[in-house]
Amino acid sequence: MPKKERVIVGFSGSDDLALASAISKKAGGILAIIEVNHFPDKETNLRFKTDLKGKNVFIVRSLDDPDRKIVEVLLAAQAAKELGAKNVVLVAPYLCYMRQDKRFKPGQAISSRTIAKLVNLFFDGMITVDPHLHRYKSLDEIFKKSPKRLTAINQIAEFIKKEIRNPFIFGPDFESYQWARAAAKIIKCDVDVLKKHRYSSDIVRIKVKEKLDLSNKSAVIIDDVISTGHTVIEVVKDLKALGAKRIYCICTHGIFAEDSLKKIEQFGAKVFSTNTIKNRVSRIDVSGIIAEEILKST
Repeated sequence: MPKKERVIVGFSGSDDLALASAISKKAGGILAIIEVNHFPDKETNLRFKTDLKGKNVFIVRSLDDPDRKIVEVLLAAQAAKELGAKNVVLVAPYLCYMRQDKRFKPGQAISSRTIAKLVNLFFDGMITVDPHLHRYKSLDEIFKKSPKRLTAINQIAEFIKKEIRNPFIFGPDFESYQWARAAAKIIKCDVDVLKKHRYSSDIVRIKVKEKLDLSNKSAVIIDDVISTGHTVIEVVKDLKALGAKRIYCICTHGIFAEDSLKKIEQFGAKVFSTNTIKNRVSRIDVSGIIAEEILKST
């Protein structure tokens, strides 16, 4: 497909703009920066300055801070269609609300299904990276227009191989073990899954096997998301008690709510994430795998 028929959309002034620009360079498309302003009542005002008629449009927006960003991407998608776009695809490196996949308490909203309905309505497709899938076996259960699920595990494994010596990889719980095991297989190193019991959103207990010898190892905790950091902090404390001198926490999506990045570092761990969400430790680049998927789809 000619480059001029592929448009990568980034939002002016956003943390996602650098990622959108990198994707555009690697996918060979036109970078369109959508102008974002707000009215005095805080309503969002978006404006395209790029011709979209007949184009395949990829709107890049990670959906951390979701309630604000969802409105922006829906407005952008509808505007792109009205301006004649051939197809409009949501590129959400981080996909929000996926952990709300059941009614945990009577009367709760199953938010993941609501978000999926909006994406199905406004977009012709979706690309995301390492979405949190627990009770859903695949994205296709709720997203109806050929959603593309990418993984950053190869990029994470290569980063570990390059930057960390003698790693021993840990998954904080059974859900994260898929990432931990896959990375360990690429690196060809030891891996273990830990036992986690969650008492509430901020009270977690983790158990590490007591017989492990970590004195000469770099303990590497791998998870898909670090949000409040309570889980990894508990793991870090146990690993230190087992004699680990070098501890790393690596995730795909670094939300780092409640100043959790600083808190984890204060316990003596080094933290790294991919750039699905921009932060000061987002050193692992996913623009290449997203660009490859865009090229395959067009």
